[in-house]
Amino acid sequence: QVQLVESGGGLVQAGGSLRLSCAASGRTFSSYTMGWFRQAPGKEREFVAAIRWSGSSTVYADSVKGRFTISRVNAKNTVYLQMNSLKPEDTAVYYCAATRLINIAPSRIPDEYDYWGQGTQVTVSS
Repeated sequence: QVQLVESGGGLVQAGGSLRLSCAASGRTFSSYTMGWFRQAPGKEREFVAAIRWSGSSTVYADSVKGRFTISRVNAKNTVYLQMNSLKPEDTAVYYCAATRLINIAPSRIPDEYDYWGQGTQVTVSS
């Protein structure tokens, strides 16, 4: 069992930066692939970024590539999402998720994640 708690959301102007954190409980955190997803009002949950358990492989949605960076510190049971050059269309609730599924690349599919946090709101003003 893994419990996830996100933090770091808030209100920021376009062009600004935020860093989201996801703290995980459980001694097996290092064996999980971790992902970030987001959901804007009236839209489906969408993939943002994911990182393999070792940190050796990361994947990003095209919409955030070059602006967002996912990282993890297994010793701290924490995964991060550094978000730079934020745009109003990045406004959403951001969710952290965990899966033990091992693919060639970290999964982009919400249904393949077993554990989810409660989400943190990110609002980017124009």
